[in-house]
Amino acid sequence: MAKVLMKGNEAIGAAAIKAGCKYFFGYPITPQSELPEYMARELPKIGGVFLQAESEIAAINMVYGAAGAGVRVMTSSSSPGISLKQEGISYIAGAELPCLIVNIMRGGPGLGSIQPSQTDYFQATRGGGNGDYRLVVLAPANVQELVDLIIEGFDIADQYRNPVMILGDGMIGQMMEPVEFKEPKQRNLPEKDWATTGTKGERKPNIINSLYLAPEELEEHNIRLQAKYKTIKENEVKVESYNIEDADVVIAAYGTTSRIARTAISQLEKEGYKVGLIRPITLWPYPYDEFNKISDNCKGILTVEMNTGQMIDDVKIAVKGKYPVYFHGRTGGMVPTPNEIIEKVKEIYGGEK
Repeated sequence: MAKVLMKGNEAIGAAAIKAGCKYFFGYPITPQSELPEYMARELPKIGGVFLQAESEIAAINMVYGAAGAGVRVMTSSSSPGISLKQEGISYIAGAELPCLIVNIMRGGPGLGSIQPSQTDYFQATRGGGNGDYRLVVLAPANVQELVDLIIEGFDIADQYRNPVMILGDGMIGQMMEPVEFKEPKQRNLPEKDWATTGTKGERKPNIINSLYLAPEELEEHNIRLQAKYKTIKENEVKVESYNIEDADVVIAAYGTTSRIARTAISQLEKEGYKVGLIRPITLWPYPYDEFNKISDNCKGILTVEMNTGQMIDDVKIAVKGKYPVYFHGRTGGMVPTPNEIIEKVKEIYGGEK
């Protein structure tokens, strides 16, 4: 299939439609507004429904309803809008409903800026709503991977009856790159016999709910959720690594920042430095085990993010105190440069190659 040059936000919409999504509920916010614009134009052509809700809160509850009916449904927003959706996301996770949520991050806190950022890592991976729930969180580094993960994300959501979040940033949403819409790897997806599709007098009504008034029932529900999350951790970890078995310094970075780190590594290698990269693709479940492959002689791990230091906690958990962990980040919509990363790596080397 020929490649097509597409902006990231529009590629998300095209990938979602290819994955069988026919329902989109959202609200415009920069820097992801091209996505709802695309869905507003394209979904009616295939008999689908685009609805711009009166608010982000309304949009996520519309997703709840559509997901309960068993259809493939998605919403998207950017950081402040995702914050408003958190109650609904917790409800959806509690009711075990599959859906796709796209966050094209911008600078924060509060309304912040409209520039690219990675400041929603805690919110996405720790849960911004109430309760012991988890989202599968996928972090693409380019538009092609964005397309691939959107398509696979719907399958993951259906397989585990769990919301999936695509965590991008304003740069990925706005950049244009060539993409190919490949056929995904086929999964053996379960029937949606839980969906509220009408009984036709043939079965008892299905009830979609996240309310359990009896504490014994809610505890049993939570235990079952944790068992599901354990299965996800066993089967769905995605990570890319480079040269970590022989590196003196390993950079941990995801999304756009990992691309900048690659540029820095390329220059450092020309100067004789041995630097590796661990790029988590799933931010939850996090690829902790990948850090076990790092050389015993490693001088340290450098976490690079577009925030003040959020993934660094997961990196510290992964290395279990075996290596010192350093951080370099820019925030407020500022983007780290390769030269900044190079300078930090050389500091970790301490002047020795």
